[in-house]
Amino acid sequence: MPITKKRKVAHAAPAAPAAPVEDSDVASNASSSSPQAAAEDSDVEDSASDSNPQSTADDPNVEDVSSETEPSASRVPKTFKELGLIDSLCEACDKMGYKAPTPIQSESIPLALQGRDIIGLAETGSGKTAAFVLPILQALMEKPQPFFGLVMAPTRELAYQISLACESLGATINVRSTTLVGGMDMVPQSIALGKKPHIIVATPGRLLDHLENTKGFSLRNLKFLIMDEADRLLDMDFGPILDKILKVLPRERRTFLFSATLSSKVESLQRASLSNPARVSISSSKYATVETLQQTYILRPYKHKDIYLVYLLHEFIGQSVIIFMRTVHETQRVAFLLRGLGFGAIPLHGQMSQSARLGALGKFRSKSREILVATDVAARGLDIPSVDCVLNFDLPTDSKTYIHRVGRTARAGKSGTAISFVTQYDVEIWQRIEAAMGKELAEYPAPKDEAMVFAEQVSASQRDAIQAMKHYDEKKGAKGKGKFSFKGKRSRDAMDQEEG
Repeated sequence: MPITKKRKVAHAAPAAPAAPVEDSDVASNASSSSPQAAAEDSDVEDSASDSNPQSTADDPNVEDVSSETEPSASRVPKTFKELGLIDSLCEACDKMGYKAPTPIQSESIPLALQGRDIIGLAETGSGKTAAFVLPILQALMEKPQPFFGLVMAPTRELAYQISLACESLGATINVRSTTLVGGMDMVPQSIALGKKPHIIVATPGRLLDHLENTKGFSLRNLKFLIMDEADRLLDMDFGPILDKILKVLPRERRTFLFSATLSSKVESLQRASLSNPARVSISSSKYATVETLQQTYILRPYKHKDIYLVYLLHEFIGQSVIIFMRTVHETQRVAFLLRGLGFGAIPLHGQMSQSARLGALGKFRSKSREILVATDVAARGLDIPSVDCVLNFDLPTDSKTYIHRVGRTARAGKSGTAISFVTQYDVEIWQRIEAAMGKELAEYPAPKDEAMVFAEQVSASQRDAIQAMKHYDEKKGAKGKGKFSFKGKRSRDAMDQEEG
């Protein structure tokens, strides 16, 4: 079953103006924290409806300012100052290690500073979070007030990531933010709301809980609404909840809608919530990846997958690696397998508690663990600047999820590697992924004689991993493969949690 492939990929560059000044209860006192991130909550395949980034282009109420080709050198902003950001925010960007604006930041920030509503479509790893956080912070400094901005995200980990970005970028101006997500006690969240934060980052279900039940909490004076990963918000059945939330928000507000992809479902949300928006699209294709990403595949029999995984990890020894799996069971098994061979591997999946997932991400970020074995809970929103390699141990079943996975590396102009395992059972899926990207990829050179050196060690560790899984399942009170499923509709509190 020969598959012949070859070649690599491509990225863009920035564009735009300059302006304002500062004020107030938001003071100018430097302190910074490194950008941290979290994961998108979905252990289930993202079989979202067809993405159609061009759909809004036909809407006469949407101005298309897409940057689908390389901007001319004369109009490419080299600094955040050129975008119109004030000095304290430029300083915050510098402390965060942002050297220059990314294309989505260059295109959308000047429009946002001009007072426009924004529909932003950009590839994963493009700097979308800073693209909407920075304009909010600048407006907040000009007219500070509590409950100034609301950011809605589909998942708990993504909400925590955005909140960290708000606090880090707003550190020099003492911005207060709070995070409202399911699975956590509502009382501490209510107390945090009582302290009148400037920015709320929330998943829709928990936000609606507070709007309905927390005494004195209202968003009637809200100035900014941001919906991040908008297609995912709708795919996760948040539509009716979003409708209820939108009804209690003031009409006089600014609205930004950002996503890696824009599906047809998003059009009705856009019409209901945005006013005369500007559409910014950076990707030249809905399946675009950046040019600094080297993508290859490895074609080997299913029975030898573990051996070639260990071979590749020795090739990337000392580098940070995310290994993507399709199921919770395999995620846990491979983590046990690799630990038995001396690798610092840590699992991340939907059957872990909220605190355990955040702890796993923290260890990976701090580099106390170099290998993260994850389900698609980590496929979006995970912003770890130092990820060197993504391994698709199990292929995703759709191209969109593939793009989100490999987008974990080669971020913000850095180089990265993505290698996908293709077995005799995966050839058709792999060819569909390549067809969607419009390119054939090269095969990664993995000499059989070099890989099979690890066969005996891997076999012994596989046996140990089987025993470890038995103990794990017993401890969890689970049977078989430890999988579970939600029956019928999930409760509002569980909607921002991935299924297992």
